Amino acid sequence: MEKWMVVAGVWSMCAVCAVLFIRGAAATASRRVRVAQPESGEAAHAAQR
Repeated sequence: MEKWMVVAGVWSMCAVCAVLFIRGAAATASRRVRVAQPESGEAAHAAQR
C-alpha cells in the first residue's frame, strides 16, 4: 500500500507540473497577442497620420 502511495504521489506531482507549465506557456502566448493588437483612441489616430 505504501509503495502505491509513493507512485501516486510522484504521478500527481508530474501532472501538476505539466498543467502549470502548459498554463504558463499559454499565458505568455495570449499576452503577446494582446500587446500586438492596435491601440484605440487618439494615439492610434496620431500614428496613422
